[in-house]
Amino acid sequence: MKTQYTAEEALQKLKEGNARYLQCEQNPGDVSCRIRQETYAHGQHPYATVVACSDSREIPEAIFSCGIGEIFAIRVAGNVINDTQLGSIEYAAEHLGVPLTVVLGHTNCGAVGAALEGHTDGHVGVITKDIIKAVKGTIDPIAASRRNALWQAERIRGVLAEHANFKVVSALYHIEDGSIEWLD
Repeated sequence: MKTQYTAEEALQKLKEGNARYLQCEQNPGDVSCRIRQETYAHGQHPYATVVACSDSREIPEAIFSCGIGEIFAIRVAGNVINDTQLGSIEYAAEHLGVPLTVVLGHTNCGAVGAALEGHTDGHVGVITKDIIKAVKGTIDPIAASRRNALWQAERIRGVLAEHANFKVVSALYHIEDGSIEWLD
């Protein structure tokens, strides 16, 4: 059974979840024994894929007030997109019927900061070199995080454009107050 949401309905659910998140002290998402048993017996039916940074302050399930089985979360430093992330997004779209993918950047991103400072050595360099391409000379960290999220979303669109009923949007999570700035 695939998700029964359109991309627009899924986006609205995420926006409403973030509004609840801004008003609460705990995640109201369902993590009960009942939902664990339900998703075990009948599989997962997420309504959105969220590509987020690995930063411990950016927790997609909490930000969108989601419980078990609601979002398909992919976390990688700098929310960069490579073949592994594309494969996960494609799996969610094709096999789970997920109609929406959100690339969720955030303020005060360490990976974006490292890219802006020119750190390109080691395995971190794979991430920062990708971000450097995305930000195209931008020096303001918040503007760079926005550009990176937009650029990564465009990469997904370019590769997975053939999927019907599939939408990609980008957003910026403001870690200082918990709000989401929808970029497109």
